[in-house]
Amino acid sequence: MISAAIVGGTGYTGIELIRLLSAHPEVSIDLLTSRSEAGTRADEIFPSLRGISDIVFSDLGDDTLATLQKCDVVFFATPHGVAMQQAEALTQAGVKVIDLAADFRLQSLTDFEKWYKQSHACPELLKTAVYGLPEVNRDKLANALLVGNPGCYPTTAILGLKPIIEGQNKQAERLIESRIVIDAKSGVSGAGRQASLALNYAESTDNFKAYSVEGHRHLPEIEQGVAQLLDSQFTHRIRFLPHLVPMIRGMLSSIHMELTDAGAAIDWQQAFENAYASETFVDVMPKGVYPDTRSVRASNRLRIAVHQDNDRDELTVIVVQDNLVKGAAGQAVQNMNVMFGFDESMGLNFAPIVP
Repeated sequence: MISAAIVGGTGYTGIELIRLLSAHPEVSIDLLTSRSEAGTRADEIFPSLRGISDIVFSDLGDDTLATLQKCDVVFFATPHGVAMQQAEALTQAGVKVIDLAADFRLQSLTDFEKWYKQSHACPELLKTAVYGLPEVNRDKLANALLVGNPGCYPTTAILGLKPIIEGQNKQAERLIESRIVIDAKSGVSGAGRQASLALNYAESTDNFKAYSVEGHRHLPEIEQGVAQLLDSQFTHRIRFLPHLVPMIRGMLSSIHMELTDAGAAIDWQQAFENAYASETFVDVMPKGVYPDTRSVRASNRLRIAVHQDNDRDELTVIVVQDNLVKGAAGQAVQNMNVMFGFDESMGLNFAPIVP
């Protein structure tokens, strides 16, 4: 049994971590922090936890940091910029750290400072961080002390592109043209639990809009994933555009590419099935079957459909996931399982909720 702490447990990813870790047979949640809710039982704020967890929120003070250093793993479900203030002391104490924010995702300090509007507090430690996408980085995660949990959109994009980029790396010529278009949609929970007029029921319901049209901070993370994680031998121009849809949770990304003659000669349906045949949480749909977001609701599953049109030299990959589970807390638990040598699906192998 390992001892876990969750820093910042009042947001949607925090409550998902409590839900998932409470059911994990090898984990005890021994500390839960929140400055605003210190002294309050978690099930008073989240009645869904009644009978599941009686843990009480603590303030993150000096005494709490000493307690964190006694844990085996600390999850940061906090705003960007918080984990990097504590990660160095924790890792020096031998504690494994999983950050669900962006502090340890981008290896480029220039990109981090540009998109997150702050300087990095521990750039040397950043160099040791492992990007927490098990289907790509499983071997590195097994020995990791510090993990940057991926963003929700990049998870769909990188896993949606992985078989294509890896297939292309084996060829001397291009299989797809350089331009990739990622048209992505997410439910409102992706924006977090803070009060905001734009997320008000009357504002978001019966409405559908694009946002960050001029550029989204997940774009450099997607570009890093394609260039570094997937070791692309070719340059790609990626256009990423997110949209807010009037649902609570769920994410769908449509990835559009133009095939070359060499690319059209490949059966991409079979290529995707082969690439993910051994992956528990990636499900490649049968040819002609397309997933919807409710098919993964509240689960750690990610489903992929492939549509190849050789008459038009087009390839479309559709990826769905629950943005709070595989896109956040579930993936963090999956990373923890790899880091501690547990079965990767432990505490996560449950069916999606329908309806």
